[in-house]
Amino acid sequence: MQQTLNIGEAAKASGVSAKMIRHYESIGLLPRAQRSNGNYRLYGPQEVHNLRFIHRARSLGFPLETIRELLALWRNRQRSSASVKKLAMAHVATLEAKIAEMQAMAATLKHLAHHCHGDSRPDCPILENLAD
Repeated sequence: MQQTLNIGEAAKASGVSAKMIRHYESIGLLPRAQRSNGNYRLYGPQEVHNLRFIHRARSLGFPLETIRELLALWRNRQRSSASVKKLAMAHVATLEAKIAEMQAMAATLKHLAHHCHGDSRPDCPILENLAD
């Protein structure tokens, strides 16, 4: 017989909070957990493994819908690695676009801060730029 864990134990074993486990079940990312006679959620090794997979995918910034696709591909032993790579590379492109956007924001703020005297005078190019 496989060892089963309650939600708190599964959370600890997977790194996913109990609240997020409930959320993932509510949106169908995870199947509903089995229940004990006392109506407590029970998780086996496979469910904990799935939670770890989700946790790792989230730590890489994958959105939930992409994680849903990755889980389906992971479970499908007939999958092509090209399908997985396509999802990963699309996510890389999204991340790189966000990085470029944030670098542009940082450059703009550095420029504005450089032109701000930072003294007791009221004029400030940072506030002037925000007001434009």
